[in-house]
Parts: sequence; C-alpha cells; structure tokens
Amino acid sequence: MTTHPRARRVGGRSSFGERSVAAVGGLLAIFLGLPVVALVGRAVLAGSLALTVTSQVVLDALALSLVTTVASLALTMSFGLPLAFVLARRSFIGKGWLEALIDLPIVLPPSVAGLALLIVFGRRGLFAGPFELLGIAIPFTTIAVILAQTFVSAPFFIRTARTGIASVDRDLEDAARVDGASERQLFRSITVPLASAALAAGLVMTWARSLGEFGATIMFAGNIAGRTQTLPLVVYSEFQNGNLDSSIAAAAILVLAAFGVLIAVRVFHWSRIFDARVLG
Repeated sequence: MTTHPRARRVGGRSSFGERSVAAVGGLLAIFLGLPVVALVGRAVLAGSLALTVTSQVVLDALALSLVTTVASLALTMSFGLPLAFVLARRSFIGKGWLEALIDLPIVLPPSVAGLALLIVFGRRGLFAGPFELLGIAIPFTTIAVILAQTFVSAPFFIRTARTGIASVDRDLEDAARVDGASERQLFRSITVPLASAALAAGLVMTWARSLGEFGATIMFAGNIAGRTQTLPLVVYSEFQNGNLDSSIAAAAILVLAAFGVLIAVRVFHWSRIFDARVLG
C-alpha cells in the first residue's frame, strides 16, 4: 500500500513536534535535577558528608529535628484527624471559608507564618498576659520549633486525610451500624483502615515538610544551637559562617531524607494519592 505524501508530511511534523516537546521537557528536567545531584555529588566527592554527619553541631541539630518533627506529627495526627473527619462528613455554614483558612499556610511565605505565630504567641502577642501569669515562654524555645513545624505542615495531612475519609464507602459504615457497631468502633475499625493509604501518605508528606521547615522556625524560634537549631538552620548558619562544605553536607542530608520520602511514597503505592490529593 502506498502512503500518501501529505500523510508522510503530517507524520514528519508530528514526530518533529514530539521531539521538540521532549527536548523542552528534558531541559526542564535537567534544570530541576542537576542542582540537587550536583549538591549531593559534591558533598560525597569532597568527603565532607561523613565528617559533617559525625560533627556535634549536626548531630545535635539532627536529633532536635527528629524529636520536634515527631512531636509535630503527633500534634497534627491528634487534632488534624478529627478535623479532617468533620470536614469530610459534615456540611455547615462557613465550611468553605474554614477549608480555605486551613489551607492558607500552604501558600503563605514561611517568614510570614513565623511572624504571625510571633504576634499570637510572642512576649507581646495576643496571649502574652496569660502566658506571663503562668510563667510560660514559647518564643525561641523548642516548643516554638514544634508549633512552627505544625503550623506549616498540618494542612498537608488534613487535606489528604479529608479526601481519604470522604472516599470511604458509606454503605460499609451503614452495614456496620446495622450490626451494632458504635461510632467509635466504626471509626476505628472501618473508616481509618479503609482510608489508611491516604492517612499514611499525608503523614509522610507532613513529616517531610516539618523536617525541611526553615522560615517560620527562624522567625518564631530563632537559631539557638542545641535548643532551636534544626538541620535546615545548620545549613544556613554554616553558609553564613563561610563553612561552605559543611553547609553543603548538611543540605545533602536533607536532600537524601526528602528523596527517601518520595521513594517511600512510590514503593508503598501512595503516588496516586500524593499526586491527586496532596497536590490538589
């Protein structure tokens, strides 16, 4: 069979267009990936990664980051899961505004988030009087780090958990009610297990966001070694002090942690949940 010349031309133009699109996409992929690969590669080749990991400053910051992110995750889970359930299952006046308010920290500049926390919980903030009477000081403490991390990361979990709970088949819950299950048993044995993939994806992304938090932390908690200096703040401090290799090595640790999170998302088949629910 003879191919029409016009069909060959159209096919040629299509192939050229596909190659052009692939070339443009490849350039963007290189732009996004090359700096990260170069950073980790330099840390490994320079031998600074092993030295930095064993330094006391980095060990202290890493330990503090792990403690505060776990505490932040516990707070987010304790208060975010009930809130996500209400948003998924209840309709009320102002629900849309409440959802927008909860999502707001995702798009806020981190420095603005830190300043907002300082205005509320600072020594001259809205709660300054009651806190002073109780002898509580939150700014520039480890508690401030936890609150800053929770503020910027909790919306990721709430968004994902809300969508996961909303996707649970209500007929299964109704069948459990007919069998005599209480609402608590229903939530624990039906709703949470069926939404577990979404909840797990939300927790992983929330932890990753907490681990990488910088702007709100430095504004609200400061950069005090051993007390508020998390791993991202070590990257900043070492760079400011002219220790470029140490800064690069600390940054490489954060990159590897973030990469590990993305691998976990895909290994445990959460990628579809992450793409569709966390990213909107």
